[in-house]
Amino acid sequence: MEGLHICKRDEYLEKSAQENGSISLLAKGHNNEIMRQIIKKGNMAYINPGNSDELLEFLYILDGSITLHVKDEKLVLKTGDYFYVNRLKELAQFETNEDTEMLYFSNQPVFFNISKRLNDLREIAKKSQEKDLYTHDHGARVQHYAVIIANKLNLPKEKIENIFFASLFHDIGKIEVPDYVLNKPGKLTEEEMEYIKKHPITGMEMVNDTYYEDLSKIILQHHEWMNGGGYPNGIKGDEICIEARIIAVADAYDALTTNRSYRKGFTAQKAVEILNSEAGWKYDPEVLGKLMEALNEEKIV
Repeated sequence: MEGLHICKRDEYLEKSAQENGSISLLAKGHNNEIMRQIIKKGNMAYINPGNSDELLEFLYILDGSITLHVKDEKLVLKTGDYFYVNRLKELAQFETNEDTEMLYFSNQPVFFNISKRLNDLREIAKKSQEKDLYTHDHGARVQHYAVIIANKLNLPKEKIENIFFASLFHDIGKIEVPDYVLNKPGKLTEEEMEYIKKHPITGMEMVNDTYYEDLSKIILQHHEWMNGGGYPNGIKGDEICIEARIIAVADAYDALTTNRSYRKGFTAQKAVEILNSEAGWKYDPEVLGKLMEALNEEKIV
């Protein structure tokens, strides 16, 4: 029958997949799109405010559960629950509590942007994980605190979105650093340190010409210090973008509290003491203050 479209289970018009999940375009017409999205447990996702007040996005949980972050509240939604956004003014974020499958409707085309983003993300993640699984786990932990800090600073949605991804891939440039340098138990030589100092540049180059090219500046600057003593360019203060200053703090906290080849991880309290001693000359004190708020709220310190 003309105009009637019948599809079987697991049929779709187009699909984009990566390790963290997939999205399938099931139907489209007159700018409307219906999609099936699967996101694996423990992953963050977000919905951007649209460029038009007419944009409506509807998500129905077919299976699984999510935690929706609404300002300072966390709302748990389960199978059969749903939410939709219209005239959204700021970034909406949620985290999957288990493998979750959702029906996703939008009255404006979004699949292409989502699939392009996922494909680029998959390629960047693949390159990162080829080098070291630690980098991936570290990135996820840095992302957790970086996004919390960004929200506490009330940054614009575009900056929070960039922090969300830049924090995950800030160290991807280490793929070009020799293994013996990354895993050396003792002090690095001057020559070995030069390898380390190049990784922000390599990371920047890896995201250039992808959907994530806006992250390049953040990745390049995440080891710069407030007094100009960092690398690779020795810039200081407000010359360092706020996104990089945030990731620097979250990165340092995770580095201090996890085991490294040359030492065991410090306690959270000891890490906080070290970071506070470096406030102002190495790290942005306002950003550090927001990390302390988050750690207190989570009852870690």
